[in-house]
Amino acid sequence: MTDARAAGAPTVLRVVLGKRLQDLREKAGLSFEDAGRALDVTHATIRRMEKAEVGLKIPYVEKLLHTYGVVDPAEVEAFVSLAREANRPGWWHRYRDVLPDWFSAFVSIEGEASVIRAYEPHYIPGLLQTEDYAREVLRAGRPRASAEEVERVVAVRLERQALLSRPDAPLVWIVIDETVLRRPIGGPELMRAQISRLVDSCSLPNVRLQVMRFSDGPHPAMYGPFHIFRFQTDELPDVVYSENLVGSVYFDDRDDVSSFLEALDRMCAQAAPAQRTEEILRDILRET
Repeated sequence: MTDARAAGAPTVLRVVLGKRLQDLREKAGLSFEDAGRALDVTHATIRRMEKAEVGLKIPYVEKLLHTYGVVDPAEVEAFVSLAREANRPGWWHRYRDVLPDWFSAFVSIEGEASVIRAYEPHYIPGLLQTEDYAREVLRAGRPRASAEEVERVVAVRLERQALLSRPDAPLVWIVIDETVLRRPIGGPELMRAQISRLVDSCSLPNVRLQVMRFSDGPHPAMYGPFHIFRFQTDELPDVVYSENLVGSVYFDDRDDVSSFLEALDRMCAQAAPAQRTEEILRDILRET
């Protein structure tokens, strides 16, 4: 489990390279202390590099590869090239003045995931929000933010949505609570536009949307929202993201992730099937 307030905003590549460095160190039979002596740094620095909590300095990477017995020039260059790419700021870096580190990490993970599953009991998921809906939600969540700051965060949310139309777009499978569709945000006209957007989303081949209706009763995740990310990269385990008022927590322990997966699987079986979502949304549209 990682508290993102402390861990900063590692890019997914940095996480991958950290795990590769860990594998190389362990295969070489070296401890954190051994690796630290090679760089003249503390063992804690090596731990932080492997956990992607600090940037990967290229001279450090090259020295560690030599220490771990990686001497083939082509292999070293490939690793160093990846390290340079990992240190390059993501597109969201230009919004760092309005994005906390813990959410920057979320954007990085979201952009690299091959499968995104989630439960949302409060709001329309960010990837499916209209601009007007996003603006109202962000105003409510950032009462001290200036209008300019809110608009910059709206811009981030809209740019995130581009991943839905990428050639390698992830599968996005979300269960939303009926409360999300009933809670008035910005007035009837805005809500009609937002629900219409969800209707359109149902036709996307990579989007699966289910509604947990009031009549479906209690379910395993009534405690709050969460996301589960799956990646094509072998070094990355499934990651669960849970957000709160002042930060977020990431879970990648297998038992923890399994608990969230089991809860979401049960919810998907309990909620109205995805084939009925458009019908449910159109019924709500008629009532709005």
